[in-house]
Amino acid sequence: MKKKLWIILASAVLAAAAACGIYLSTGYSAIEVSLPEEVEVYSPQRGLTVFAPEEPAAGFIFYPGGKVEAEAYASLLAECARGGVLCVLAEMPFDLAVLNVNAADGVRELFPEIENWYIGGHSLGGAMAGAYLEKAEGYRGLVLLGAYSTADLSRSSLEVLLIHGSNDGVMDREKYAQCLVNLPTGYSEQIIPGGNHAGFGRYGEQKGDGAADISAEEQIALTAELICGFIVE
Repeated sequence: MKKKLWIILASAVLAAAAACGIYLSTGYSAIEVSLPEEVEVYSPQRGLTVFAPEEPAAGFIFYPGGKVEAEAYASLLAECARGGVLCVLAEMPFDLAVLNVNAADGVRELFPEIENWYIGGHSLGGAMAGAYLEKAEGYRGLVLLGAYSTADLSRSSLEVLLIHGSNDGVMDREKYAQCLVNLPTGYSEQIIPGGNHAGFGRYGEQKGDGAADISAEEQIALTAELICGFIVE
């Protein structure tokens, strides 16, 4: 009887491990695109990619969406860099920000000349950026793309910008509305007409998402304009 029970338990563990392995090995790959020549792109250390303008007005650390390859956000961050924001893209283990919430640790120290720093991300990455700010200090604001903060930041002095597409079919809108109380008063909410969930990056269609009425290039350009207008005063 005990032997049979052990066999059942072992089979269950192996099945769970196999399912986990399949989940972690699948996701959304970045679509290769050309970036503006005036933006310098480099990697100061493993897991970080920097998009640098000539004279940055502020810094912005970005966490990718869940199961999305980090490079899918290169176009968005390059556009933000063109607007004067130094952007740092954090690569995540298995493309899951929940596995490295503290990816922003030490980033600001790489650029001591920059005074004002913001952090944000897309979808799960945005949620984890919000979670990071529960303990981190010295940030001026948070940018959430198709995301909401489950962390209570309502007593902070953070500036917060929320952006989502009108056709977003992935973001839980009920949860989004419930989590607005977690934000400090005075947050800014922007909706991109015709945009969807996947349009913030370049990784193609996402399962469960709504169809976009605008191209990914258009959504990225509009998003970068909103972010730069929010960060660069």
